[in-house]
Amino acid sequence: MKRSWWYRFIFLIIVTITSVVIILPTALDFQEESNYPVKSKINLGLDLQGGLYMILGIDFKKVYKDEVKGYARKVETLLADNGILSTIGDLTEEDEFDPMVTLNLANASDMDASKAKIHEFYQGYIRITGDTGTSLQLALTKVLKTQIEEQSVSKSIEVIRNRIDEFGVTEPEIISQGNDRIIIQLPGVKDIERAKDLIGKTAKLTFNLVNNEVSPVTIQDWINKAEAGGITFKKGDRFSTYLNSLNEYLTKEKLLPSGWILAFEKTVNKLTNELESKIPYLVEENTTLTGEALQDARVQIDQQKNEPYVSLEFKSSGAKLFETITGENIGRQLAIILDGNVYSAPNIQTRIGGGRAQITLGTGGFNRVMKDARDLALVLRAGALPVQLDFLEQRTVGPSLGHDSIDKARFASLIACLMVFGFILIYYRVSGAIAIFTLGLNVLVVIACLVGLEATLTLPGIAGIALTIGMAVDANIIIYERIREELRKGVSNYKAVESGFESAFWTIIDANITTALAGFCLLNFGTGPIRGFAVTLLIGIFATVYTAYFAGKLLFEFYMDKVQGEDLSI
Repeated sequence: MKRSWWYRFIFLIIVTITSVVIILPTALDFQEESNYPVKSKINLGLDLQGGLYMILGIDFKKVYKDEVKGYARKVETLLADNGILSTIGDLTEEDEFDPMVTLNLANASDMDASKAKIHEFYQGYIRITGDTGTSLQLALTKVLKTQIEEQSVSKSIEVIRNRIDEFGVTEPEIISQGNDRIIIQLPGVKDIERAKDLIGKTAKLTFNLVNNEVSPVTIQDWINKAEAGGITFKKGDRFSTYLNSLNEYLTKEKLLPSGWILAFEKTVNKLTNELESKIPYLVEENTTLTGEALQDARVQIDQQKNEPYVSLEFKSSGAKLFETITGENIGRQLAIILDGNVYSAPNIQTRIGGGRAQITLGTGGFNRVMKDARDLALVLRAGALPVQLDFLEQRTVGPSLGHDSIDKARFASLIACLMVFGFILIYYRVSGAIAIFTLGLNVLVVIACLVGLEATLTLPGIAGIALTIGMAVDANIIIYERIREELRKGVSNYKAVESGFESAFWTIIDANITTALAGFCLLNFGTGPIRGFAVTLLIGIFATVYTAYFAGKLLFEFYMDKVQGEDLSI
């Protein structure tokens, strides 16, 4: 055999062994405590292992009403700072999706100055819909309402995602549907009422001072001692449970200073929901400054430096408290914590009065800083202005239904494989045996990829695997029929095999590319089970091209070498 054949053979062996190693924990149901190097198992979707399916909705009529009243209070404060007295009047709801609020000026002579200030500070946010005598009528702009819709959904998803680890769900699916719906799928969840309570509750936002006197090295030593004492975080654990256990252990060992606890800035992969990194902070245990004191948080651009920053606006009571805290702690860090997760810990540079503050996010490129600023503003608004989520639909899928589906799918797959394999073996003989081997390898690679990518297997995903087998059989038939055509022309067995694979290559590629394009469309625009089908289909396409063509050609070359080209059973 040629040296290139051995290289391809070694690669095939590596692919096969790797796939088997990855699949074994799933096939033999290894436990997390086992010493086997691979811990990942295939994740079953909601339709296979049961769980909770919910659709949550946002009532934007209420959101618009709250927003326009909030901006009316901001305008009232703005005018008061410029010596113009005003009071907030009635709210008009003739159009529920475009509420208007009346602002009554103390002096009619202040009308033009009031309009100028509103246009100067709130251009693009609110519009003046009418003015009569001493009254101004204010409403939200279309641009702002679009932003509110987008942010309301995204900030709700952010808050929900932060809380999902309370259930230890490894593959939750939290996606938006339209501009006022959120779909949540929690496979394996059985405590339905607790899930609804946790997802629907108001976010807890706090501002906690950071203890900068204890070095990061010392904090890491504490964590290492806790790990030596058995306090560790493992995949699938609830982070809140780990954090509570860690603080209890450090308090018991008298390592933590009195009145201080550890908190972490977590980085979570939004696709897999896995913890990627955690940075510890030593923060004050109790704080008086919470999200209830925050009025608004938005991204602004520093016109001089051309850098994004987060602009904060506190309520009157919160403004006084924030001014006191910043004045007494200049030079220290103030951690912004949402649902126990540290999102930012900016330095206090000066006493901040007037109820307005800004958080700068350092350097690193405009686009990166803008993304970080939007994320932080999103988190702050999620804590300060929670959106009321209404449970529109709820479905509980029992595990027995999933087991029944798996059993039926397994039986159907077994019958289909026996029929396909039997036909191929009878019709193509030895070549059919090679095709059966490549089909088995195909399924092995697909399942291994699903485990390795931590994708979720659903019933449509199983259908995708069945479709993959059909496509792989089709690829083998194309190759074999091209070989038969060459043999009918009277060419030698060696040449027939070589020409058959070469002429079939682009036909196979074209067929799979068109299917892959459809799969990418399903993946991009589909939701839930449709995406599961698309993932399996796309993995199957790449596996089919490799196993049917490259692995099949490798085995045919071995077969022809053994019979020295004198026989070709096809």
